[in-house]
Amino acid sequence: MKIGFIGTGNMGTAIMKGYLASHPGAEQSIYAYDKDSEKLSLLSKELGIQGCGSIEQLVDINDVIVLAVKPNVFEVILPEISAVYRPDKVIVSIAAGVSIGFIEKYIGNDGVKVVRVMPNTPAMVNEGMTAVCRNKNIMNQEFEPVIDLFRSIGRAEVLDESLIDTVTGVSGSSPAYTYMYIEALIDGAVKNGMSKEQAKIFAAQSVLGAAKMVLETGVDPVTLRVNVCSPGGTTIEAVNALQNNGFHDNVVEALDAVVVKSKLMTK
Repeated sequence: MKIGFIGTGNMGTAIMKGYLASHPGAEQSIYAYDKDSEKLSLLSKELGIQGCGSIEQLVDINDVIVLAVKPNVFEVILPEISAVYRPDKVIVSIAAGVSIGFIEKYIGNDGVKVVRVMPNTPAMVNEGMTAVCRNKNIMNQEFEPVIDLFRSIGRAEVLDESLIDTVTGVSGSSPAYTYMYIEALIDGAVKNGMSKEQAKIFAAQSVLGAAKMVLETGVDPVTLRVNVCSPGGTTIEAVNALQNNGFHDNVVEALDAVVVKSKLMTK
């Protein structure tokens, strides 16, 4: 299977690197196109992948075409793809706010095969969380390689496109809220005498460890929280302070705001 990437920005490059790390020797099956030919040339040398001189060439060569460009570019590149598209090829979009229906309309082929994904930035360290949605034209044997591609940069879950706005709130945008939490922990630790560099390590590792506890133990987060809070101890003081200041409701409100915005910007 040959996989072609249109766009070699941070996310596109992260996906390529993750896939190559988990599939040794796959360099000859990865192709890329970028309007910045110098950037493409440097990346091709770094990763050992194949560069393409045009979108048409990339679409013609590859079985899976990953659209790793900004949403505002789609109306420019989709007609170019449509001109050479054949129904044996799968189009994968990682762009926020671009629906499967929008891509189907621009390609204009009743048999067009489209997968919409929503990754997040931790994909850059192979700890991404990706939602994967497909249209009705894609058979299981065509879909599995796409899931495999995104599992090479972390976790990937299949769901209906109707949930993609919720995904944007719970995983697509949530690294930003988590960084805010880590930033606050660092500030609090520095205020109480720790160096900033040490505080960053203690805070980030604790968040990483807590997340792994949720994923690997299967225990509900509420139970895990209660287990840490000894009666009359230190942790329960912090939890009470957070609850009294609306921590839980603030996070839910933030996620709701993302969902509303995601729905408004989707085309």
